[in-house]
Amino acid sequence: MSPVLLLLGAALLTWPSGAAARSRRLTVPGRGGVRPDLRALAGGPGGPWAFALAGGGAAALLSTPVVAALAAGCGAVAGRALRARGRTAAADRRTRALVEALGVLAAEVRAGRPLREAAEAAVGGCPDPGTARALEPVLRLGAPPAGPADDESSRALVRIAAAVRLSTRTGCSLAGVVTAVEDDLRARLRAGEELRSAVAGPRASATVLAGLPLLGLLMGSGVGADPWRVLTTTAAGTALLVLGVALELAGLTWSARLVRQAVAR
Repeated sequence: MSPVLLLLGAALLTWPSGAAARSRRLTVPGRGGVRPDLRALAGGPGGPWAFALAGGGAAALLSTPVVAALAAGCGAVAGRALRARGRTAAADRRTRALVEALGVLAAEVRAGRPLREAAEAAVGGCPDPGTARALEPVLRLGAPPAGPADDESSRALVRIAAAVRLSTRTGCSLAGVVTAVEDDLRARLRAGEELRSAVAGPRASATVLAGLPLLGLLMGSGVGADPWRVLTTTAAGTALLVLGVALELAGLTWSARLVRQAVAR
């Protein structure tokens, strides 16, 4: 049991220190209770390392050092993929929250309420706390976000900040600009959903193809060929195992890159 405890301790040491908002996302509601959100677990700089330690440690206890190294590499790749998907999901969540807040802001401004009261209502109606915190200084001071504008919500906040400064200096209404930004974000969200639906088939095909080697191992073991012993105890089998895992990871990485490029367009 001591090697397992050492591996668990190393995984905890490399685990990313998340804020309270991230810890609340470690579980998501399900029909039968709560289930772990693997994207949230991998969402940090140490996430891939934790997956690599878990995979490599389990393989080291059950098989050879070569298999342990391969399992650690596969775990790191899986952790990076989950972290990328988690970032995409978080960006979509922030964009949707900003759309709702801008809808409230536009309605309040059209109703004739002062900007300060309209801003309070918009911030209060934002369902994402992080987006609400970023939106408050934009509406109150006209200050753009401090960080880089690397996603749709950040770029939209930059435009809203410029509109607030212009409205403060000239007295023009914010309703038109806020509505235009809201419509643009809604259109981008719809386009992203359509693209993800379009690439769902290729993603599923790549997943099925990636699992075929495991199916081949199971079928070989079922007929008594024992391919796993050949791959782990002979020099030729070990070379083929390393080459096969490398080609598998290269194929998965290539297909994922093609899908990302298609979605980015």
